[in-house]
Amino acid sequence: MRPQTPERAQSPPRESDDLRLVAGVLTKDRKATAEFVARCADCVYPFLRRRLMPHAEFVEDLVQEVLLAAWQNLSSFRGDGDLRAWVLGIARHKIEDHYRKRIRQAEFDEEEDCVSEPAVQPIIEEHLDNEAQQQKVEAVLTALPQAYKLALLWRYRDNRSAREMAQLAGKTEKAIERLLARARESFRKRWLDVRC
Repeated sequence: MRPQTPERAQSPPRESDDLRLVAGVLTKDRKATAEFVARCADCVYPFLRRRLMPHAEFVEDLVQEVLLAAWQNLSSFRGDGDLRAWVLGIARHKIEDHYRKRIRQAEFDEEEDCVSEPAVQPIIEEHLDNEAQQQKVEAVLTALPQAYKLALLWRYRDNRSAREMAQLAGKTEKAIERLLARARESFRKRWLDVRC
């Protein structure tokens, strides 16, 4: 009968691997730093690309911001969870910051009346699973002004309420509702025009 070896002795748990990697980066080990950047970029890039669709031009900059923030705050990583999840949490915050910044930059016409709310949410939600329809949604979003795209993505994909969006963007709830109304109307018009 072979002596039994504990499973942990054969393959160390991921947490200890993460802690070893973090310790290496904190001691300025170049090999550990390169591994940290590669490992984090491999999970952050696709995450950000999906979240910023169809604005791939912002992905590279945000990946760098996430990696820099993770590296600067690495000493706060305690190993209670997965390093990947910790870095993706930073990425989520960077996405929120990106949305907030872009929506703040949008110029709102406070005097404009609200447009009636067409059924944009069902279009976005019902058709995202269908690949052809997803391409149409991406094409329509690409054609929208940036503030409209971000507002719709933040509202319907990320399930943020107008109140949350207003608080995060530093705008009034009424301003966000107007922005969403104009964005939905613009989306609806373009939806009817785009052929897939």
